[in-house]
Amino acid sequence: MKVNCLKYVLTLSVSLFCFSVCSQTELKNKIVDFGTLLPIESASIYVKNTTIGTVSNSDGKFVLLVPNEFKNDTLIISSIGYKSFKTPVNEFDNSLEIYLEEDIASLDEIVLVAETRPKTGNDIVLRAIERLPRNMPDSSYLQKGFLRHKERNKKEFKWLIESAITLYDSGYSSNSAENLKINVDQVRKSYDLRDVDSLLTYTAYLQQKGNKRNLQARNLRRDTIQTSSLVKAIKWNDTRVNGLQNLFQGKLNLVRNSTNSKSLFGENILDNHHFELDTVLVDNDRKIYKIKISESTDFINLETKGIFNDGYVANGWIYIYWDTYAIKKIEYQLIAKSDAQKNRSKALFDTQINHKLVINYMEFEGKMYPNYIYYETPKLVNVGFKPTKMGEDDSQYDKSERYYYTVQEVLFTEIILDSEKISEALSRPWDPDIFSVKPYNKEFWRNYNTLLESEEDEQLIQDLTKRSSLYKD
Repeated sequence: MKVNCLKYVLTLSVSLFCFSVCSQTELKNKIVDFGTLLPIESASIYVKNTTIGTVSNSDGKFVLLVPNEFKNDTLIISSIGYKSFKTPVNEFDNSLEIYLEEDIASLDEIVLVAETRPKTGNDIVLRAIERLPRNMPDSSYLQKGFLRHKERNKKEFKWLIESAITLYDSGYSSNSAENLKINVDQVRKSYDLRDVDSLLTYTAYLQQKGNKRNLQARNLRRDTIQTSSLVKAIKWNDTRVNGLQNLFQGKLNLVRNSTNSKSLFGENILDNHHFELDTVLVDNDRKIYKIKISESTDFINLETKGIFNDGYVANGWIYIYWDTYAIKKIEYQLIAKSDAQKNRSKALFDTQINHKLVINYMEFEGKMYPNYIYYETPKLVNVGFKPTKMGEDDSQYDKSERYYYTVQEVLFTEIILDSEKISEALSRPWDPDIFSVKPYNKEFWRNYNTLLESEEDEQLIQDLTKRSSLYKD
């Protein structure tokens, strides 16, 4: 009887696994430029009229799990400036690389036909900002997605966190601080192998909490501070730099938060940015403006609490659809420009680029929703070499171990507009903390769409795995 029961359990487990895996089709391949044979990064791969999709990595590769109910639907692979590739999902060939041909619209011909349209980059961007209430979601919605958080110095990965997240937004016109929420649903992570200067972090933590008198009165030493206090300070530092609230509710959410006070893409956008029309390209059979972003008259200040985030100038590109003026993509960098910020950035981070941001939007039922976000920023984790004797130099100190930076990528794969599902989700507690400890649910991750790592990053993650088991609680 025991043998039969065991046989039944094993059979049931195999059946459930097959049902879970076999109910989806795995699509994976590499996307290449037809002319240069170079990989195409950040191409969009999605099922037409759905929010099921992903983006290609720096090697041009991708993997996408498509539920079998969509097997007869059209798969679209597109990238700005290229002709799109389209095929039924069930006819996709995983063995043949996808070649995309360049597709560029003639700017001169278009301008001659459309004389009443805005002609300068500044005017086109201002028209796009004016049209945001029409192009952005105007009612409540949920988005389900995947977050990958990586921390490393110049030599190796030190920490990896992957999360399934839910975003709630009541609509573009509402204040994001009060009407945009994030919840971390599932987490898997490596051990934290960073060499954190806990005393440095604790000192900064006390300063921000208004305990300057205590700092002056005490000669702080690690052996006099409770471990729990040090851990709390480290988590505080992680959150102030890489908290999801900063990314979604702060100034770097350029389009969504353009109605907020002192926003970067608000009323005074031209004080901080200059926009120059470069050309007109094609994106999935639609004309799209490619516009250069550069510095203007004023410095940019992110006003991040607890961090000196002033003295920057902007650099990058913005892509705006010709027909609707909807913003499709933003590639945005903040570069140290003021003397104070240049000195700080060089000394603490060994770089002048302090914020690197990419935001892709996808159109769904006539509105533009965030689809993919890439955010990179340097991070002060340790101060490196500290001389212990008079005259001791740092010639043996490997500075590549000191300078840390983080990369966060978010891929949204589902949009929920059903009011009942939204209300039900809002009735539960919400927690945006990606650094908190949560149980690792192996079954959940087996069938969840994630971003494919580049070959280089995959190797570095494997190196990290050798030093500590990944995906622990």
